Amino acid sequence: MAKRATTTARILIVDDEAPIRRALKSVLENEPYEVDEAENGKDALEKARVKHYDVVFMDIKMPQMDGMEALEKIREISPDSCVIMISGHGDIKTAVDSVRKGAFDYLAKPLDLNRILITIRNAMDKSNLITETKVLRRRVNGWKPQEIIGESDAIRKVREKIDFAAPVDTRVLILGPNGTGKELVARWVHEKSRRADGPFVEVNCAAIPKDLVESILFGHKKGAFTGAHQDQAGKFEQADGGTLFLDEIGDMSLEAQAKILRALQEHKITRLGDNKDITVNVRVVAATNKNLREEIDRGSFRIDLYNRLEVVDIYVPPLNERVEDIPLLVEHFMRAICEEYGLSEKRFTVDALIQLRNIDWTGNIRQLRNVVERLIIYCRDKKEITDDDISEHVIARRGAHRYEDLFNRHDTLEELLRYVASEFKKFKGQRV
Repeated sequence: MAKRATTTARILIVDDEAPIRRALKSVLENEPYEVDEAENGKDALEKARVKHYDVVFMDIKMPQMDGMEALEKIREISPDSCVIMISGHGDIKTAVDSVRKGAFDYLAKPLDLNRILITIRNAMDKSNLITETKVLRRRVNGWKPQEIIGESDAIRKVREKIDFAAPVDTRVLILGPNGTGKELVARWVHEKSRRADGPFVEVNCAAIPKDLVESILFGHKKGAFTGAHQDQAGKFEQADGGTLFLDEIGDMSLEAQAKILRALQEHKITRLGDNKDITVNVRVVAATNKNLREEIDRGSFRIDLYNRLEVVDIYVPPLNERVEDIPLLVEHFMRAICEEYGLSEKRFTVDALIQLRNIDWTGNIRQLRNVVERLIIYCRDKKEITDDDISEHVIARRGAHRYEDLFNRHDTLEELLRYVASEFKKFKGQRV
C-alpha cells in the first residue's frame, strides 16, 4: 500500500489493555502523529489491510492472535511498516526473536517516554530512506507509462496540454471518443506531476453498480451492509497523496455526482456506515466520451460538478483526425505484439500503410491495435505485410461485419439505441 505524501506519521497501537493504549495515544497525539488503536493482533491486521501505518507498536501477549504471529502477518501485508514490539514479560531471547522476524525494535514495559519518541524518529528515518530508495530505483530503471505515440499537430497539442497542466495541482477533464487513449493521458498527467511517487488509482464510473458507488469510492465500516465483514478503504483513501482517475464520469448517477462534489469542495469523505470525516489529499483527473454540456441540458449531469472538474481540459482526438500518425502507431504495436507472442518482427509495405490510412477508424487506437494483432497472427509465417493482406484480413472482414463499427463507436446500449433512433429519423425524412 502506498505511503501518503504528507509528513504526519501514521501510528497503530496494538495492545489488549485499553489503559495502556489510551495513555500511549495521548502522549503521541501531542506530537505530529495520527494515531489509531487495535485491541489484538487480528484487529491490527484488519486495520493494516485498509490503511498504511508508518509505525506499529505491538504488544506480544494478547488473546486471539499474539504479537509475534501478528508481526509476521503485518510484514506480509505492509513490509514498509516499522513494527516495534512491546512487552512486560520480555527477555533477551524474545527481543532477539522479534527482531529476527522483522521487528524494527523491542521495548520493555513500563515504557519510557523519551525512548518511545527516539524510537519513532529512528523508525521514521528508516521509513523515509525506504521511500527515497524506491523513488531512486524507479528513476534509475526509467519506469514510466507507455509513450504517447504520434507526431501530428493534434498529438503535439495533447502533449503541450499535459506539460501545462501536470505540474500545477489542479483538476483536469479529459475529453474524447472511446479508444483514443484518455487513460494514458491521465497517467502522464500524474507522472509529470509532483504526485508522481504517490498512487495512481483508476475508477471506471460506468462499471460501478449503482448500489455500490458510495462503498467503492468512499469505503465502508464493518457491518455497514450485508457482507461488509471488515472496514474497507474506498478509492479516495487509496489515492491519498496521489491521483484519482475517474474514467467515464459522464455515466455516473446524479446521487454519486453529489457525493463527489462534496469531496472535491471539502477534501473530506465519510465511509458508508460511519459519521467520522476523513481528510484526503487527492488530485482528481476525470475523463468522458460524452458531451457534458449536452448531458447538463438533459439534466443527467450536475453543472456545479462540471465547473469543478473542468479547470483544465484536454481533448484527445479520434484516429481519423490524426491519420498521419498511423505508420508510427503500427510500428509501435507491431514490435510490442511480436515481442509478446515471441514472433519475428514484420515489415508493413508502403501500400499496406496507405490502405490502413484510408480506413474509417471508428474504434480509434484500440481498434488499430486489434487490427495489427490480427494481421500479425494471420501473417506470422511472412516477413512482410502487404496491401493484399489488408484487403483480405481487414477490408473484407469490415464488409462482412459492419455492425462491429456501431459497437466500436457506442460503448453502451443506450448510446447505440440513441444513434439508431437518430438514423431512423433521417431515413423517414428522406424521399423514397
